[in-house]
Amino acid sequence: MTDGPVEPRWQAGLERALFASRWLVVPFYFGLLLSLLMLFVIFVKGLLGYLPRLLLLDLDTVILATLALIDIALVANLVVIVVLASYEMMVSRIDTERERPGWMGALGFGDVKLKLFSSIVAISGIQLLKLFMGLGGPNPPPADTLFWLVVVHVTFVVSTLLSAIAEWVSAQAKANK
Repeated sequence: MTDGPVEPRWQAGLERALFASRWLVVPFYFGLLLSLLMLFVIFVKGLLGYLPRLLLLDLDTVILATLALIDIALVANLVVIVVLASYEMMVSRIDTERERPGWMGALGFGDVKLKLFSSIVAISGIQLLKLFMGLGGPNPPPADTLFWLVVVHVTFVVSTLLSAIAEWVSAQAKANK
C-alpha cells in the first residue's frame, strides 16, 4: 500500500535528473575560486608595489592605495560568500563543523542577495571616493564621467534599499501567518 499517488516512471526519472543537475553549477564555483586566486595575486602585486616606496608616499597616495586594497578584499569576501552560500543552498551541505563561520547555513537567497548588493554599493563607493580624491591630481576624470558614476552608485544604493525593504516585507508577511 502506498502513501500517495504513484507518479509515472518518466516523471520520477525527470525529477531525479533535475535534482542531480544541481551538480552542474560546481564548475562555476570552482571558476569563482580561481578568480579568488587572481584577486589574491593582484592584491599582493599592489601591496608589494607600494612597500618599497612606503617612506616616500604622501598621505593621499597611501589612502588611495589602502582603498584599492580594501576594494580587492571586499570583492574577495564577496566571492567567498557567494561560493559557500550558493554551494550550501544549491548543491550540498558543507561538513566543516570545526571551522564553520556562523553565517554558513543561516543565509537564505535573500540574505546572499542583500550581501551581494551591499558589497556592490561599498565597492562602488570606494571607486567613487578614489576618483574624488584624485580630482586635484594631474589627470582628473571628466565631469560627465563623475556624474554618470554617481548616478550608477545611487542606482545601486536605491536598488539595495528596495531589495532590503522587499525582504523585510516578505519576512513580516511570513511572521504574521
